[in-house]
Amino acid sequence: MNHTTSAAAPQRSSPGDTVPTSADGPASRFSKASAAAVLVCWLLVVFDGYDLIVYGTVQSSLITETGWGLNKATAGTIGSMAFLGMMIGAIFAGRMADSWGRRRTILGCAVVFSIFTALCAVAPNAAVFGGLRLLAGIGLGGLVPSANALVAELVPTKWRSTIATLMMSGVPIGGSIAALVGIQLIPVFGWQAMFLVAVLALVIVVPLGLKYLPETLPPVRVAEKAGGRGSTVKEPSGFSSLLRAPYLGVSMLFALATIATLFAWYGLGTWLPNLMQLAGYNLGSALTFALALNLGAVAGSVITAWAGTRFGPVPTAIAAAAVAAVALVVLITGPSVTVVYLMLVLAGVGTHGTQCLIIAAVASHYPGHLRGTALGWALGTGRIGAVVAPQVGGLLLAAGLGVNSNFLAFAGAAAIAAVLLAAVGLKLKSKLSISPSPTGASNV
Repeated sequence: MNHTTSAAAPQRSSPGDTVPTSADGPASRFSKASAAAVLVCWLLVVFDGYDLIVYGTVQSSLITETGWGLNKATAGTIGSMAFLGMMIGAIFAGRMADSWGRRRTILGCAVVFSIFTALCAVAPNAAVFGGLRLLAGIGLGGLVPSANALVAELVPTKWRSTIATLMMSGVPIGGSIAALVGIQLIPVFGWQAMFLVAVLALVIVVPLGLKYLPETLPPVRVAEKAGGRGSTVKEPSGFSSLLRAPYLGVSMLFALATIATLFAWYGLGTWLPNLMQLAGYNLGSALTFALALNLGAVAGSVITAWAGTRFGPVPTAIAAAAVAAVALVVLITGPSVTVVYLMLVLAGVGTHGTQCLIIAAVASHYPGHLRGTALGWALGTGRIGAVVAPQVGGLLLAAGLGVNSNFLAFAGAAAIAAVLLAAVGLKLKSKLSISPSPTGASNV
C-alpha cells in the first residue's frame, strides 16, 4: 500500500487507513474526525469501567447466593483475577499498539473483555468464573493504554493532558452505571444480569470503532519519512528503550506511583459495597456509597483536567493523592452519614484523579514511538496494586481487623503515591534544568 498522503488533505483518510503522524503526535488542530475517534475511545472506556467495577456490585451476592463456598478471602482472590489479567493486557497491549497498530489493539481488547465478561453470567463454579474474569481482564487492561496512545496522537499537544484526563472519566462513569444498574437489576434478575450488560459494548460500540477509529503509522515508518533526503532514521522502541537512560528512573517512579494509586482506587472499588454492608447498611445503601465514590471520580476527572492543565499533571496529582489519603482517614473516625458521603466523593476525586493525571503525565513525557509502551508499562506494572488490593482487603477482614483496617490501608497507599509523585516531579525538574525536552512534552 502506498502510504504517501497529500499534505492538502490529511483528514480524508478513511477509518482503518494508516494515518501518518509525527513522532510525538500529530495534530495541529482538533478535527471532527479526531473528535469522533476520541468519543468512541471514551465510550469503550465507559464499558471498560463498567466491566471492571461490576464485580464489586455483585460480590456479596456471589458469597451468599451461589453456593460456591466463597468467603471474604476467596472472594477477594477472585476479585484479583481481573486485575491480574489487566496487568498482562496492559503490558503487552501497550507494546502491541506501538508495533501492530492502535486501532487493531483497541478493538481486539474491546471484543475480548465484552465476550468474557458476558460469559461470567453462565459460569458454573468459582474456578470458571475466576478464569473468565482473568481473560476479561486482559482485554480490560489492554484497552486503556492503547486508547490513550491513539488519542494522544489525534489531539494537539496543548490539549493532550486535558483530553487524556477527561477520557479517563469513562472509568468512574462506567462504575457509576454499574452501581445504578445493580440497584435495579440485582434484586429482580439476579447477579447474572449485571454481566450480560457487557454485550452492549460488542454490538454497539465496537461497530462504531470499526467505522470511526483511524490507524496510525508504526513509528519506524514515521521516522523514515521524517528522516527525508534519502536517510533512514530508525527510532528504538520497546521495553529495552524504556528501561534505560534517560527514561529508567522516571519510568520506575511512574510505575511505583501507579501501583500505590491503583491499590487505593481498585481496593475501594472492589470492597466498598461489602464494607458498607458490614458497617450495617443494606445493599441499596451500600451501592449508593459506591455511586458516591464513582461520581466523585467523575468530578475528579473534570477538576483534575483543568488543574492539570493549569498547574501541570504531576503537581496536581500530588495534591489529589493527598486529598484521597485525608478523606479515607476521616472515614476511620466514624463520622455522620453526610460526612461519609462527602469523604467518599473526595476519595473518588483523589484516587481516580491521581491515576488520570499519571496517565496524562506519561502521555506527555514520552516521545510518540515509546508512548504506547510507556503507558502499558505504567498501567501494567501498576496493576500489581490492583491485584493485591482485593486480597489484602479480604485478608484484613478475615483476620477480624474490621472495616476501618481497609480504609487505613487504602489511605496509606494514597499517601505513598503522593510521596512517589513528589519524587517524579523533582526528577523531571532536574532533567529539564539540564536539558529541555525536544519531544514537545508539556509541563509535567
